[in-house]
Parts: sequence; structure tokens; C-alpha cells
Amino acid sequence: MTIYNLGSINIDHVYRLANLPRSGETIHSRDLDHGLGGKGANQSVAAARAGARVVHLGAMGAADDWVLQRLVDAGVETDRIARLPDQVTGHAIILIDAEGENSIIVHGGANQDLSAEAVRRDLTGIGPGDILMMQNETNLQAEAAAQASAAGATVIYSAAPFEIGALRKVLPHVSILAVNEGEAAEAFAALGEDLPVQGLLITRGPEGAEYRDLTAGMVHRQPAFAVTALDTTGAGDCFAGWFAAGLARGEDVPTALRHAAAAAALQVTRHGAGDAMPDRAEVLEFLARQH
Repeated sequence: MTIYNLGSINIDHVYRLANLPRSGETIHSRDLDHGLGGKGANQSVAAARAGARVVHLGAMGAADDWVLQRLVDAGVETDRIARLPDQVTGHAIILIDAEGENSIIVHGGANQDLSAEAVRRDLTGIGPGDILMMQNETNLQAEAAAQASAAGATVIYSAAPFEIGALRKVLPHVSILAVNEGEAAEAFAALGEDLPVQGLLITRGPEGAEYRDLTAGMVHRQPAFAVTALDTTGAGDCFAGWFAAGLARGEDVPTALRHAAAAAALQVTRHGAGDAMPDRAEVLEFLARQH
């Protein structure tokens, strides 16, 4: 089973602050880091480090070879990532306060300039048993989802950054919708809770996560593991990537949820997003220490 991920690739510019700025306020940064980010790249790295075969579909600028190398080093297949000479690699400005909470501004760049012909070609081999992951940081989401769904693949869509218009377009082709609790509330307010998907994955930060199997009418809940968070950037992406990898491995939902929660717990104890994703050995060791 293969996870195809039509996803964003960003360079993260991470500023660490005492507090997030208020409207009109100028404050000093305590530190600045640059690293691999983008919800797509984060999820690809998370799933690959969980042990899944991951093929990333996306685009970046002609420069920034170090970004591509970070994906390769994590075990992600990158031969279907387009290099666009007339575009810049996507990037994000990330503000993180002393409690690990964040605010993020994203510039899409090459992520919003994917070729329909290339995406169709790169998804040609997808089929039953495979997974297509997507997030709302690229173009061609509905087109890719329709192709993957028609081929019998499972489509997992992270509806972030949340836009109801984008969700409406892609929802008819989605198998599993992944949202945090704020995004879930917005989706329910606009569309009701009887969504036309097989499953609904809701992450709730320190409250854990739940998976609603809408086909079987069952709810699986997973508490969060108690850790001291340094940086929550990418935690939801870590959870989604690990959850998808668990399904690709044939794990049942409770097992996939538990592994994903452990991975996210480890990830938030480290600085960074894509660069902070734990591997399978680390997660299993962490779980072995739990009571």
C-alpha cells in the first residue's frame, strides 16, 4: 500500500516570542529558525517516519535544494515534485509564544501553481488499498480527489487552512475528513454533522482525538499523552500522517489512533514542524514507557 500526498512544501521561518503580538503591537523576537514545513511536507515526513511508503506530489521553486533533501532523508519519494523556475518555494511566517502556541501566515508560491496534467500523470498508478492525502494548501484538490476516489483509493483530506468553499468542492470524493475541533465546528455549522464521508478524524489538542466511523456508527476516542509542549506547530500534521500510515499498515483504528497520539506527543516536545517528526522506533519506545 502506498500513500500519495498531494501537499504543500514550505520553508518555515520560525520566530520565538514571549507572547503573540496584539493588533498594532511591535515586539522583539527571542530567536529565529528556518526549517522544513508545509502541511503536505509535514504529513509526508510523519507518514514516512512511521514506516509507510510515501510518494509526495507537489511543486517548489528551482532553488532550495536543501528542502528536497530533507524529504529524501526522511524516506519520502520526491521524483514527482515539480521544480518551477518562475515560482518561489512556499513559505510560512510562524510566531510561537512561551507556552508553545502559534500564529501562522502562509504564502503558497509554487504550491498554488501545480499542473493538472502532471497531477493526473503522477496519480496514474493509484488504486484500491492506496491512500491519497491532501490539505487545503495546493490547487487541484478536487480534481486529484476525484481521480483517486474513482480508482478505488482512500482519500484523506485535512481541511486546513479551513475554507468552506474548498471543503464543499472536495467533499464528494473524500473518504476521511481530518479536522481540529475548531474546524469541525465550522464544518458542522455550514454542512451539519451528517457529512457524506466514511470517517471523521477530529483532533482536540490536549484533549486527545476521536474518530467517528460514520458508516458503522461507532466513535473511537484516544486521550492525549501528558507531555510538556515546546512547540505545537505541525502537531495535527504529525497525527494525520501517522494515522494514515497506520491505516496503510493494516492497523485497526484504535491502534492507529494510539500510535498517532504518541507521535504527536513526542513531536510537540521538540522545536520545528517537519524536522521534529519522530520515527517508528521512538514512538514504540515512548509507548512502552506508558502505564
